[in-house]
Amino acid sequence: MGNPFVHVELNTTDPAKAKAFYGSLLDWKLEDTDMGPSGTYTMIRVGEGTGGGMLKHPMPGAPSIWIPYILVSDVAAFTKKAKASRATVIKDVSEVPNMGFSIIQDPTGGVIGLWQEKMK
Repeated sequence: MGNPFVHVELNTTDPAKAKAFYGSLLDWKLEDTDMGPSGTYTMIRVGEGTGGGMLKHPMPGAPSIWIPYILVSDVAAFTKKAKASRATVIKDVSEVPNMGFSIIQDPTGGVIGLWQEKMK
């Protein structure tokens, strides 16, 4: 199948409360990573299947939201294509170690992330 879901991320208003809730509810391994001034990123390891992460919501005042990320071959090209198809770009193309991503909102209000491995 083309363009699978590869990562799911919780942008939360209260990371400690979210970690306590999901840690007690589900059999997930939660691993904190210090991201410097950006704060802490918690990796969600699920064993088999798609894992993810959680972090303090980067948009103050915004509600907590789960964002599914979809694998694409060229995040910049797909972000441009989404915008041409009337998507709103919430977070333009950004690079993190060995990958790049953007976050878009489709014309109906649905939010997804576009994910490219090993940015050039």
